[in-house]
Amino acid sequence: MMKEKQAGVKFSEKESDYLAEQRLGRIATASPGLEPHVVPVAFEFDGSYIYFGGWNLERTLKFRNIVRNNKVAFVVDDLVSTRPWRVRGIEVRGIAEKVECEEGRVCVRITPTRKVSWGLEV
Repeated sequence: MMKEKQAGVKFSEKESDYLAEQRLGRIATASPGLEPHVVPVAFEFDGSYIYFGGWNLERTLKFRNIVRNNKVAFVVDDLVSTRPWRVRGIEVRGIAEKVECEEGRVCVRITPTRKVSWGLEV
């Protein structure tokens, strides 16, 4: 039996709660020529890993970039209020890989290797 890889980063309770309640993030990938590409994706967080899929995922530039260079950055943030100014979010850097999700669909799983969060303490 193959053992599931453990994520290299542990999330605080506030970080985990924030990621679990959000639905939209931005994935940053790089082409073989190191051209950056950032796009929004709907995602799920299971407490350790970030997953995303999508219509025709394997035909997208983000997926092709991940196949060639699996290092990614993923950001989830929001503007809580403007008066007073209050933002919150989390940036996750990690390794992305193709996995099979429910019903045999292709998804991407991000294994976090580094994280930085802000504004989640309030």
